[in-house]
Amino acid sequence: MSDRLQGLPVVDASSENTPACCAFSARGLRRWVLMPVAAIAVGVAGFSYVYGQAKEAKRVPDQVSGGRWVIHDLSRPKPPVVTPGTFPDGEKPGTPPSDAIVLFDGKDLSKFKSGNGDASWKVENGAMIVDGKAGVETREPIGDMQLHVEWASPAQVKGDSQGRGNSGIYIMGKYEVQVLDTFENSTYADGGATAIYGQNPPMVNACKKPGEWQAYDIIWRGPRFDAEGKVTREATVTVIHNGVLTQDHYRLTGGSGHYNQPKYSKHDEKLPLQLQNHGNPVKYRNIWYRPLQQLGERNNVVDWKPETPAGAAEAK
Repeated sequence: MSDRLQGLPVVDASSENTPACCAFSARGLRRWVLMPVAAIAVGVAGFSYVYGQAKEAKRVPDQVSGGRWVIHDLSRPKPPVVTPGTFPDGEKPGTPPSDAIVLFDGKDLSKFKSGNGDASWKVENGAMIVDGKAGVETREPIGDMQLHVEWASPAQVKGDSQGRGNSGIYIMGKYEVQVLDTFENSTYADGGATAIYGQNPPMVNACKKPGEWQAYDIIWRGPRFDAEGKVTREATVTVIHNGVLTQDHYRLTGGSGHYNQPKYSKHDEKLPLQLQNHGNPVKYRNIWYRPLQQLGERNNVVDWKPETPAGAAEAK
């Protein structure tokens, strides 16, 4: 011990005889030294826990993908970039997104036909008009899709109920989304605008005035069948009419009919899209669709159970 320290009194902070100033100094020293150390220890422990949890999460299989990926997997493919189009504005049609397949752009009917010949409808001022003779259908078959259609009923009102501005969008030529002027026009509920004809009425009537352009945005998932023709997935449809949801993932019971409800019958996953002739000069414009990717097994089969491939749960 240094000579300087020899002879100095020893202070016992716990002694009753210890001066208050000295006792405070001893206790304060412990507080100001130990508290920061404790805080650092807690921070390190917390960081280690959070980091450990995040690291552990990387080893958790993603159930939606059936274990093909793990949660927050940086190697999982990123979605492709799509440039959005524009919404219609009165007499000005909208524009399609960058990945859309355009069926009608206001110029010609080359993507459509009537029976075995060319489409019989005429094109006028950027719109295709029902001619009252025959319907039209796409030359190419279409399956699961996001479909956009703009239409307008005649500005001059003639008829009522189903005789007023009537047409229809027959998806796959079998399943009808009704086109009808239902602005202040009473008709049966399962036959109004955006009804799944003969099956499901729209949730609301969002129809505009006669002569005004309207927009349908339809999300369609077609039915699936096994080798024997048994339905393994019913068709579903979502419809947005002029920005208003009118059909919310409705599950179809079969095809469309008048005073009957046809059951499903096995058909291809892709079939032509039809626009109906119902005798009224309904106009169409800006028709396009985006093919939708196939759903995973989790959505295709009712009793799907995830299977984790070997190694999928390993940290990456």
